[in-house]
Amino acid sequence: QVQLVESGGGLVQAGGCLRLSCAASGRTFSSYAMGWFRQAPGKEREFVAAIDASGTLRYYMDVVKGRFTISRDNARNMGYLQMNSLKAEDTAVYYCAARGAYFASDRNPDYDYWGQGTQVTVSS
Repeated sequence: QVQLVESGGGLVQAGGCLRLSCAASGRTFSSYAMGWFRQAPGKEREFVAAIDASGTLRYYMDVVKGRFTISRDNARNMGYLQMNSLKAEDTAVYYCAARGAYFASDRNPDYDYWGQGTQVTVSS
């Protein structure tokens, strides 16, 4: 079992930035790929970014490339999503997820553990 707890969400103006954190506990975090997903009201949960277990390979959805950066610190069992140049359309509940595999994925069903989510609201 892996427990994930997100933090760092909040209200920010368009153009601003936030850094989301994901604290992991339980089994060895460094064995798990990690992803960030988001769900806006009335929409399905969508992939945002992912990183492999060692932090070598990173993947992003097209609309966040160049603005968001995913990272991890396996020594501290932490994952991060740095979000810059935020837009109103980035407003959503953001979830971190862990996948019991080395390589990351952009598919929801490939992830085994999920956090409870943190709200990000970007005002225009």
